[in-house]
Amino acid sequence: MKNNLVKSELINTILHLTLNDQEHQNTLSDQMIIELDSKFKEASEDKKVKVIILSSTGKVFCAGHNLKDLNSKRTESDKGKGYYQKIFRSCSDLMINIIENRKPIIAAIDGIATAAGCQLIASCDLAYASTRSQFATPGVNIGLFCSTPMVALSRTVSKKSAMEMLLTGELINAKKAYEIGLINNFFNSEELMNKVFEQAEKIGSKSMKTLKIGKKAFYKQREMSLEDAYSYTSSVMLENMLEKDSEEGIKAFLEKRKPNWEN
Repeated sequence: MKNNLVKSELINTILHLTLNDQEHQNTLSDQMIIELDSKFKEASEDKKVKVIILSSTGKVFCAGHNLKDLNSKRTESDKGKGYYQKIFRSCSDLMINIIENRKPIIAAIDGIATAAGCQLIASCDLAYASTRSQFATPGVNIGLFCSTPMVALSRTVSKKSAMEMLLTGELINAKKAYEIGLINNFFNSEELMNKVFEQAEKIGSKSMKTLKIGKKAFYKQREMSLEDAYSYTSSVMLENMLEKDSEEGIKAFLEKRKPNWEN
């Protein structure tokens, strides 16, 4: 089994993770999911890491699950049911880990992202792509609806846009992905990573305690009713207001200077 499917490099306070299995189009194999999940969890607890960037090598960002691998697991006894339950559960856990991660995660896409690869992008907090990038949830074309990718996709883009991608299985370009809200912006391949690192550095200059509080609250309140969301976020604002970084940030603003964050 190939090791180092995910390359890792810490640049100042930015952790750059790179999917590194070009041979298999960076598919989410058992090992890829394990490595990626592990690195995300380590980074979430690492005080040296402020922001995580996820990119890939090759012309395919991530082709989702490896169909040859999935098909090889079919057996006469259970038709692969046990394995399929395990792989879809572990992939779902990975996506949940991204949402619950304490650090902001930015996807940098320079190529094609399909099915669970599209799910991976939709799960990240921010996503930026190159002009050559394309996106699709093409499971319907092979009789396997992209039901798990649908969860992240439908929580990122509008209902109509999500259903169009899911029902047609067609590739969309970076411009279309930007228009429907799947990505934040798109650039030429040559400038993509510079733009992404600029954004990561900007985010990394903020109070990490504040970002952790805010990211958790953002995803939690989205699933609440309007009344419950305001009640919950009011308590979060109170918690945040009592933090030392809030006191320092307000003081620095009033004194027209840069804040000195505690962490």
